[in-house]
Order: sequence, then structure tokens, then C-alpha cells
Amino acid sequence: MKVLMINGSPHEHGCTYTALKEVAGALEKRGISSDILHIGTKPIAGCIACRSCANTGKCVFNGDKVNETLEKLDEYDAVVIGSPVYYAGPAGQLTAFLDRLFYSSRGRFENKLGAAVVSCRRGGASATFDRLNKYFTICNMHIVGSQYWNQVHGNTPGEVLQDEEGLQTMRTLGENMGWLLQCIEAGKTAGVAAPAREQPLRTNFIR
Repeated sequence: MKVLMINGSPHEHGCTYTALKEVAGALEKRGISSDILHIGTKPIAGCIACRSCANTGKCVFNGDKVNETLEKLDEYDAVVIGSPVYYAGPAGQLTAFLDRLFYSSRGRFENKLGAAVVSCRRGGASATFDRLNKYFTICNMHIVGSQYWNQVHGNTPGEVLQDEEGLQTMRTLGENMGWLLQCIEAGKTAGVAAPAREQPLRTNFIR
């Protein structure tokens, strides 16, 4: 079992990374490995709704890590998305990355576990947390919770390490995710079938 952690901060080893590492440590104690993917600092194009991914299975843009991540997606059983807070929302570079990644995945996120982790100096964490969770709920993913909303506070990694409650929330998240992954694996071994899906229906409100 393996977890993909997406670090959506421009700082590769900053506050968001510090929170993700705490989750990774709790997963490791349950024997579950994880990879932290830093999306980088180069510009990331937003989705242009060209829909070419519906035919090719990959995004039309190749200048960033979206297609690279798509190629490896089947290796992972869960996804943790980490973001700093920008104007009470996730970093724009990250949402551009996620819009294209999720849209071009063609259902490959289905039945994976998902969790969002947010780093902020002071405010805007819950709004950012809510925005990120919407990627999971529209893709038949299963959100993992913790003892509080998954947020840490601090302006530097050192300050994040002083947020004892925030770090405990991260560890609890990792423990919960690890336990659920093991439960799912045990269910598969016992012959428990994945949920049956109906053919998707689309209703347009303006006709």
C-alpha cells in the first residue's frame, strides 16, 4: 500500500511539507509508504476545457507534472493534498494542477482514500480545507478525517513544529488513513466487493 502526497506550496520544504511529513510518519508506523510530490515553482496552466484528455487519457499540456502523476496514479491507494492558504483558498498553482489532474484521470481516483492538509499563518484554513475536499467528493473517493480539521499554523516550519495540536491532528490523520487502508485490504482478501456503480446521469437545468 502506498500514499501519494501532493505538496502544493512553492516552498518544497516549508510549512506544508512539515505537516505532510507528520502524516507520513504515522503511516510509516503502520507499514505504509508514501511519496511526497512537490509541484514545483514553474507556471502551471489551467484547464482550457479542450477535452482531448477524454480520448488520450492525458492532458494536452506537457510542461508540468500532471501527466507524470497520471502515469503513476495506479500505484497509489490514497492521496493527501497539502496547500498553503492564499486569500482564504488553496494556492492557485495547485488548483490549476488539480483541475487538470482530476479531470483527465477518467475515473482512476475512484475508491481511493483522500485527505486535505492545510497550512496557514493565521486564518482561512477551513475555507481552503473545504475547497480541496471537493476534489474527492466528486470522484467517488472516501475522505479520511482526524480529530480536528486538518490544519497547522505557523509562518515558518519551526513555528509549525510548535503547533502541538496541529501536529497531533496530522498524526491522527495518518493513523486513521493507515487503519482504513488496512481495513480495505482485509475486505478485499475476504471477498468484499467494491461498490457497484450506476451509469452516470447528467441533468442540465437549462433546457
